[in-house]
Amino acid sequence: MSKPAILGGEPENKQIFPAYNTIGQEEKDAVIEVLESGELSGFVAAPIPEFNGGPKVKALESAFCEYFNVKHAVAVNSATSGIYCMLMAMGVGPGDEVITSPYTMHATASSILQCGAVPIFADIEEDTFGLDPSSVEKNITSNTKGVLAVNIFGHPAKLTELQAIAKKHNLWLLEDNAQCPAGLCEKNIYTGKAGKAGVFSFNRHKTMQSGEGGVVITDDDDVATKMRLVRNHGEAVVDAMGIDDIVNTIGQNLRMTEMEAAVALCQFRKLDSLNDERIKLANYLTEGLKDVPGIIPPICRNDCKHVYYFYVIKYDEEITGLSREKFVKAINAEGYYLREGYLRPIYLEPIFTKKICFGKDGFPFSANSRNDDLIYEKGLCPTCERLNDNEIMLTNIIYPPLTKDDMAGFVRSIKKVLKYRKEIEENLS
Repeated sequence: MSKPAILGGEPENKQIFPAYNTIGQEEKDAVIEVLESGELSGFVAAPIPEFNGGPKVKALESAFCEYFNVKHAVAVNSATSGIYCMLMAMGVGPGDEVITSPYTMHATASSILQCGAVPIFADIEEDTFGLDPSSVEKNITSNTKGVLAVNIFGHPAKLTELQAIAKKHNLWLLEDNAQCPAGLCEKNIYTGKAGKAGVFSFNRHKTMQSGEGGVVITDDDDVATKMRLVRNHGEAVVDAMGIDDIVNTIGQNLRMTEMEAAVALCQFRKLDSLNDERIKLANYLTEGLKDVPGIIPPICRNDCKHVYYFYVIKYDEEITGLSREKFVKAINAEGYYLREGYLRPIYLEPIFTKKICFGKDGFPFSANSRNDDLIYEKGLCPTCERLNDNEIMLTNIIYPPLTKDDMAGFVRSIKKVLKYRKEIEENLS
């Protein structure tokens, strides 16, 4: 085995991997069809059929309803907008608290702030990094309205347990399912369906991509109606539509264009095959890493389906004898992308540590009766902090069009670097 590249050897991989691109001729044809129609957005903010969008938006929503066997799907211009719509539809407002994860993209928590409520961060569990049900229960207060779970990295959170806790305390459960489309949780339930509503993403980084865009699914008629109002200037149509409960019906322009919907529909039809490709590569990679000391491949809980938004490894530097930082540098030198941690816990961002959001007086934190007890600081979620700061590494190497040969090269790189761990630890500054 040759020396690692970081010590002057030849890198295992010398090619530049192709960018993740799932766009084919069908997406191009769909966009041309929309362009030739001249109708680039079918929405009108008036109480007429076009209030709910154009034909491509409606076709995308119908496809989601059929696939997931739900009554309603609401297409929006981003998954962030979808989270906001879900929360508004649940009646969230000033003084309320929503329990959520500190370990995800910040939009999950900022959407709660946008509603005038505050996020309460529960810790995450060790193995699949979703909300820890025991920590969620400890964080419930008289101000808690619900739980916003995140199915992170492509694996379901412990949704069955979280739903049971929510039901026990007369709360609701929502899902940020942007990273786990068509995953399965316990009892063979699709992610996005375990709670009152769940959001999917078509952002450029996601398994399905249309640039931007999202879809929310729900079986609740009232929730669906409220989300549609929030999506499209709802305050202007409530009288004409006979809506008596106007709480949180003030709307924005969160509408999906016909071109986005056309691309999203093509992508959604590919979802099963896109997931299958990632799962095959991930399983092959896991098999290659299963006996490497100090390297813990991702697990999939019993009765769950992992769809691998990222391939996440836990690293034990006490076993390897090489710091995580130097290990990651060495693997990157071999020509493979690997990253230390994911994102720092959301509560360490200044918007939370300083409790400054809308205006200079601290709204919406100031509207909470427990404001003095809301302290966002290091130590709040110790499991999350330890995992991110010391153990978690992630890669997107399982994205097509990469192959099993690429996975094998990644495994060889890891074994090579660990064979030379002592030299790397001593010589790498």
